[in-house]
Parts: sequence; C-alpha cells; structure tokens
Amino acid sequence: MPAISTKEIVVLEEGSVTLPNGFTAGGMHCGIKRKRLDLGYIVSEVPAAVAGVYTTNIFQAAPLLLTQESIAKENKIQAIIVNSGNANACTGEQGLLDAIEIQKGFASQLGIQEHLVAVTSTGVIGELLPMDKVKSGIDQILLPEYEAEENFKQAILTTDTCIKQFAVQLKIDGKTVSIGGAAKGSGMIHPNMATMLGFITTDANIAHEDLHSALKDITNQTFNMITVDGDTSTNDMVLVLANGLAGNDQLTKDHPDWELFKSGLKLVSEELAKKIARDGEGATKLVEVQVNGAFSHDAARAVGKSIISSNLVKTAIYGTDPNWGRIVTAIGYSGIPVEPNKLKVAIGPYKVFENGLPCSFVEEEVKEYLEMETVKILVELNQGEESATAWGCDLTYDYVKINASYRT
Repeated sequence: MPAISTKEIVVLEEGSVTLPNGFTAGGMHCGIKRKRLDLGYIVSEVPAAVAGVYTTNIFQAAPLLLTQESIAKENKIQAIIVNSGNANACTGEQGLLDAIEIQKGFASQLGIQEHLVAVTSTGVIGELLPMDKVKSGIDQILLPEYEAEENFKQAILTTDTCIKQFAVQLKIDGKTVSIGGAAKGSGMIHPNMATMLGFITTDANIAHEDLHSALKDITNQTFNMITVDGDTSTNDMVLVLANGLAGNDQLTKDHPDWELFKSGLKLVSEELAKKIARDGEGATKLVEVQVNGAFSHDAARAVGKSIISSNLVKTAIYGTDPNWGRIVTAIGYSGIPVEPNKLKVAIGPYKVFENGLPCSFVEEEVKEYLEMETVKILVELNQGEESATAWGCDLTYDYVKINASYRT
C-alpha cells in the first residue's frame, strides 16, 4: 500500500461508530449479566454495504452462522444487535432458533426486513440465552434513554477493562468521509479472528465487493496479527458497514482516492487491534514485534506471530527478563527457513543477538526498558524485502486468576 501523508487523515481518538453520518448506537442492561450493560445496537438510517470476516474456529456460534446467511442475501445490513455475557455457542438447534428470534424482534422494532439485522453474541460458551430477558430488552432498547454511543461501547464488553474506540476523517471527491470503530476483546485472542468483536462504520459510498476486498487485506495486517493467549474463539467477527451518506463518487480500486480510503480503514483497524492486545486479560504491557527482511510477507507474518504467541517470551517480558534466547527459539520453530547467521534481534534500542551469536549489552538497561508500557522487539532476517508487524501482551499471574474463575 503506497504511503499516505498523515495530513490527509485526521485522527479522532474519541470518535467511534456514530461519527459517520447516519449511524446511531445505544445499549442497556437486560439481565444477562448481573449489573453491567449487556445488550447493544448500531443502526444506519439506510441499508449499508457490508463486509465481514469471521472466526476460523470450526464451532462457529449460532449468531455468526445466521449473520453470514443474512449478509449473503443482498450484501447489505442496516442494523447490528449484540449481547455480551453469553456466547450462544455450542447451543444446538435451540441456539440458532434464539438467534433468529433476536433478529426478528429487532427487525420488527426497526420496521425493516429481518435479513438486514446482524446478530452477535459474546461471553460464556455452552449456555442458552435467557430469552425472556433478551426479548424484554429488545422491546425497550430503542427508547431515547438507551440511545448513547457510550452505552453501546460498554454493552459489548466481557472481561475487558476499558472501551476500545478510534475514528478518522478524510476527504474524498471533496467530501468529508468518516470511518469509526469500536471493539471488544481481552482474552481468548489469537490470530485468525479470535475472541474479539470489531464494528466499523463509514459513510463512504463503496460497493460490497470492493469493501470486502479491502477488509480482507487489512484484516490480515491488523486483527489477524494480534494474540493474547493462543486461543481462537467461536464467536468472533469484524463487520464494516458503509452507508454512502458522505455523498462521494462510488469508491472502487480505480478511484484516485482508493488508497487513501484503505489507509484510513487500516488505521482504524490497526488501532482497535492494538487496543485489544494491550487489554489482554491481566496484561500490563503492549508488545510489538516488527519483522523485516523476510523473503515473503507471509514469512514475516509467521515469524512475528510465532514470537508474539510464545508464552515464554510473554512471561519473560512480564518479569522484565531480557531473555533473548526465548525470542530466537520462537523464530526457530516458526516454520520459516531462517538463516541463523544472518539474524539480528533487538529489544527496544538494545541489540541482543546478531549473526548467530549473542551481543554484549548492559542487562540492567534492558530490564529498565522492559518496564515500559509498550515493549518493541525488532527482528531483521536479512533474506528479502518484506516486513510485518504483530502485537500481543505480557502473560501475568492475573491472567490465570481471571480465567480460572471465568464462569464463577
């Protein structure tokens, strides 16, 4: 993707899914969780072109199956209804019937066709939804007191410790185009769409096919390059809705501002992905791995993901232990044919391994660097021109505590 000047993209850290024209959002507590908000929605004024990417787990939850089937009818979505606290996964025929009932109920409230509603769930696996509470919530959720973007962002969370949002604006055909996103994800996060939900909205005018192509490419560079614990969930997906209300000429790959739009969409996706990685359950640090000099982009991605997925690397970073051997070992089992005598590894600004041998460094200086909130690892393979970046977090005692008592 050609470099785009940052002057062409305006970042709005506090912007989210209602920044683009024509989108509203809200949320409420319907009773799935004890106290916190657990039912949220996004609605577009008009049907929007939609693109989605979904978990690779074979056990896809009922809401994902229903949403993919609905999108396939005309590649448009006008509303999303999402619950947290219960994944509606591994719930058999009844789980699918419940997802259909949620879709019908919200479509009825909005007065739109049922297939224009995407249904999403996140939470505990293997338990049926308390449908009496969910249906009561759907009957009330469009009341004015529940319409608030903040409510939506809170309603989608599970073990998250914070909301995750990001937005940008840019000019296309002289029109201001906005792209806003909100996400959830903290545990059961691993590349190939793991326990995370991403919702991105834009008022750009773009056809489904081109939107899908852009999202697929960008996901492989962003959401599929994060990991927390190596587990891939049953429920996760990213949806992008584009309602066209910015009034620009339709974006295609031949449009002069195509790369600008893709850069904006990538920036939103990347920032949401990094926020998910930083908020890993019990995490204290964001870890970024930059791999350069690979013979292919896939090779760079594989090496980066191997390092970021290593529990030994993650625990060493938590303990501020500059154990470069764990990084080199993770590179060695990545499945990529690396030449050890060409390899260079640095932890932050400190070179720790070069040409098959350890480098001399002051251990206390590297330990002090590892105390920072963001830790960067640089790998130079010196085998080609391709590069990739992966993100993750440290692995702490609190991760075990959180997941040992998740259902209780």
